[in-house]
Order: sequence, then structure tokens, then C-alpha cells
Amino acid sequence: MSDKADRVVAPGVQARLWDGPTRVVHWALVALLAFSWWSAEEGNLEWHRWSGYAVLGLLVFRIYWGFAGSASSRFGSFVKGPRATLAYLKTIPRKGAGDVPGHNPAGAWSVVAILLAILMQVTTGLFAVDVDGLESGPLSYMVDFDTGRIFAEVHEWSFTAIQVLVVLHVAAIAFYMIYKKNNLIGPMITGRRRFESDPGLTFAPWWRLVLGAVIAFAIMWAISKGLRV
Repeated sequence: MSDKADRVVAPGVQARLWDGPTRVVHWALVALLAFSWWSAEEGNLEWHRWSGYAVLGLLVFRIYWGFAGSASSRFGSFVKGPRATLAYLKTIPRKGAGDVPGHNPAGAWSVVAILLAILMQVTTGLFAVDVDGLESGPLSYMVDFDTGRIFAEVHEWSFTAIQVLVVLHVAAIAFYMIYKKNNLIGPMITGRRRFESDPGLTFAPWWRLVLGAVIAFAIMWAISKGLRV
């Protein structure tokens, strides 16, 4: 028998799932959150600020892309209500990758929670004031000192919330990879996944990417200047 006959060919088709902007934002946020933590621990607040501004720009773009981006990246395509989420949770004990294109209902709420936690982290940093008042966010002039200190405290513990959510996120990825034999990391790198049949996802045109990048950069730059540009 030939090697060709012995070879096992996986059923289904290899189709596009995640577009480039979604993947770049995902991995850039991972890198920048790690860098923001490191720069804060090292006391390099200049780098910490600019890292935070970059995270802000990525968040603005991801929110925009959640409405104007490709089908698999739109919030409306993967964020489901309680009934659909509960129905999906009942299927988790079953083995098998499943054929859901993009985020499943449970994973969708995990993504939303992480994005909201990062948004809180960045927003509070913009208004935060340190104990001696020497270091402060670009919008701290809009609040008094005591309020700025409250923002600083929330800024600190919100990072703990992000850490907890990230640990849960990674644990879920490991569960899907080991138990359900569903590799969620590969498609977020290559943009492609094997399906039983082509899901027929639509992808956003290049001009929406350019428009989103311009909007995100403009908002990030204006806020970094304290909205006084």
C-alpha cells in the first residue's frame, strides 16, 4: 500500500476565520499589557504612559472594528444573549471541536469582560494622580486631588482583575486544546481554521481599516495631550 493511501486526510475545508487587524490587535494587546506591567514595576513611568496610550488606541480601534470590521470580528456576530450562552454551556462536556465560526457564546463574554477590564484600566490611568502629585494622567487636571487618588487606586486593582480574567482565558484555551481537541491559538496566528464546510464569512474592505486606524490614532493622540490640542 502506498504512503499516499496510508495518509489520513482531515475532513472539511480550510477557510479564513480571523482577519489581519483582529489578530494584530489581539497579540499587540498581549505584548503591551505585559510591557505596561513591566514598566510600572521598573518605575519607568514615561514608557508606562506611552504604552498605555498605545493600548488606548488599540481599544478604540477594536471597538470600532467590532461594528465595522469583518463578520467574525463584529460583536453582533458572537455576543449572544443568556439563553444562547446557557445552551452552549450545556454542550461544553462534549468532546470535539464543534463548528462555531469565531468566538463561541461563552468565549465571547470572556472577550467582552477582558476588553471592559482593560478599558477601565486605561481610563482610570488617564485621571490618576500619585501620592505626591508629581506624576499624573493627562486628564487628571479635570478632577481634584482626592478623586485622582481614587482613580489611581482603581487603576491598581483593575490590573488584578485583568490578571484573573487572563488566567481564566488561558485555562479555557488549554481546556479546549487538551479535552476538546480544538486549537484556538493557531487560527489567531494564521487566520485560518478547518471547518466541516466553508462558513462563508465576509471580510471588511481595506478602507475601513484605514478609517479605523485614523480614528483610533486621532483619539489616542488627543487624549495623550490632555484634549488640549
